[in-house]
Amino acid sequence: MRRLSGNAAVFVLSAALVGAIGWLEGTRPGGLSLPRLTAGLVTLDLLIRAGVFTIILVGLNLLMGYAGQVSLGQAAFYGMGAFFSAIFTVKARQVGIPLTLSGAWWWPWVVMGLGAALVGGFAYLIGWVILRLRGHYLAMATLGLGVAVFIILRENLGLSRLDLTGGFDGVVGIPRLRVGTYPLWPLHRYFFLVWSFALAAVALGLNIVDSRLGRALRAIHHSQVAAETLGVNVPRYKAQIFATSAALAALAGSLYAHFQAAVVPATFGFVPSLELVLMSAVGGMASIWGAPLGALAILLLEELLRTRLRLLLPGTGGELEAVAFGLLLILVLLFWPRGLAGRASGPLRRPIPTGGAGQSVRPAGVPRA
Repeated sequence: MRRLSGNAAVFVLSAALVGAIGWLEGTRPGGLSLPRLTAGLVTLDLLIRAGVFTIILVGLNLLMGYAGQVSLGQAAFYGMGAFFSAIFTVKARQVGIPLTLSGAWWWPWVVMGLGAALVGGFAYLIGWVILRLRGHYLAMATLGLGVAVFIILRENLGLSRLDLTGGFDGVVGIPRLRVGTYPLWPLHRYFFLVWSFALAAVALGLNIVDSRLGRALRAIHHSQVAAETLGVNVPRYKAQIFATSAALAALAGSLYAHFQAAVVPATFGFVPSLELVLMSAVGGMASIWGAPLGALAILLLEELLRTRLRLLLPGTGGELEAVAFGLLLILVLLFWPRGLAGRASGPLRRPIPTGGAGQSVRPAGVPRA
């Protein structure tokens, strides 16, 4: 009960903070603004990207931190959602969608939901196959999936005549979202939208952690063999959480597409997948709250090095930024192996069974079928 109350309190505080930031940027009382208060370090653009990454990282933390399934290809699902929205809004006529549908204000919302559902369904089917692998083999399989999706997007889905993904140049001119005649733009309106989805994803993650599915995931993480002997349907639960994480990534991709108004395949390649894993590790894989913390920490660190390092060390180039970034991350992971969430809010974190001698093999509440 105390843990649930703690999560609820942090959730309410987070929602209040989002509301205060949005109000500040929307009204600018006395000329105050977020960049002015933070010396230009924190902007709405950065916070919107942090919100988008938070949605992805909630799914990734459930998959890697709670179920113990490695994924190095999460950016593939992110890209699939982004290009699904881009193609079915910008190039709707080329795929046979009549203008009466594609021109309606609600059409991008339908495409967004449909894209998340289809990507989640695709991941569910793929998950039954590749999640039979473990350890390094599973990592390589998800890496291969990510590379394959990147190449398919770059090569116009193999349909060069239609030019649906735009090849290396991607798709531009993606419309802004709106509700009726009310546009969800400028930035502070989109900030509210993205963080509404991000907080909803956090709430979903917290509910999954405390649900029958969450208990099954922790049992699988502890010992897959032991979970199977206790009656846990391991392949089904792993496929379900894989599909959930993919659907969240696709939803984030759609929000990103309508935010940037353009998408290119390079945004969803191998390096972005590694960055997502890095954010998850820094924030804390075994905590849902590690998702927003990891996204904010990495984006702020990148911005801090980009804007401040050259002031401290004049004449330095981008190479030194990368070196400093790597060193700081090593220090964080070395001294805070549970991530920022484990360091800052241990009592809110659901502990992962460690499998030590003498422990009960079956955690409380693990389903038998």
